[in-house]
Amino acid sequence: MTTPPATSPEPPAALRAQSFNAAAAQYAANRPSYPPALFDTVEELAGRPLAGARVVDVGAGTGIATALLEARGADVLAVEPGDGMAAEFRRSLPHIPLVRGNGNALPLADGQADFLTYAQAWHWTDPALAVPEALRVLRPGGALALWWNTDALDVEWIAGQADRTGCFLGMDTAAEKRKAADRTDLADPSGRLRFTRRAVRWSRRVPIDTHLANIGSHSALLLIPEARRHAFLEEERAHLLKVFPDGIVEETYDVLLLVATKP
Repeated sequence: MTTPPATSPEPPAALRAQSFNAAAAQYAANRPSYPPALFDTVEELAGRPLAGARVVDVGAGTGIATALLEARGADVLAVEPGDGMAAEFRRSLPHIPLVRGNGNALPLADGQADFLTYAQAWHWTDPALAVPEALRVLRPGGALALWWNTDALDVEWIAGQADRTGCFLGMDTAAEKRKAADRTDLADPSGRLRFTRRAVRWSRRVPIDTHLANIGSHSALLLIPEARRHAFLEEERAHLLKVFPDGIVEETYDVLLLVATKP
């Protein structure tokens, strides 16, 4: 039996963004992290180390990237708009300062950051507002770094899951993921910033329950009624057990990284 596709129209971006607040604990526990090679590449493209740098992590969510930036020796300030995400952040990282706000109107003084980072978050901003804000808050020579974990669609089982998810959601998910894999033009349509693009491949092995909770924590699925979402994820479990009969899923990601420096 196949779960019928969702027939509701695409929800507004604001509603999708807010959906994470009720699922913050699920997000924190199951979303993938980022590999050390990503931060090596950020440093390479920025021309300076993260250690000792003043870093503002915008759209910090539950702090997955924030904690890694701190571990690299950065002096990190987090910015997060969502109530639920901010509460989860403060629970897990109480020692890191967090202010409420978003990239379209940063609650920060001019010229205070060596790095401005957006992990899985820039697409929730309006670049017409967020780019000037980034340039305002960065010091001269400071770097704006944007990155996303994207599914490695050249891996057969991942492409199959993307197709099934797309059918359920009533969209061509694989095509959307491929389109999103090159966000260079979308990052700053005005062309004020010159981004360098890199991709870093990595993988993690997780129990099937973690994988299902991970994909279930994405906004498009969070907004589906719980019973229908659960039915879809249980069908996915059956598909995955054919590929990973031991119940351990190897997720493969290409982290898309965009870095631009302020003149």
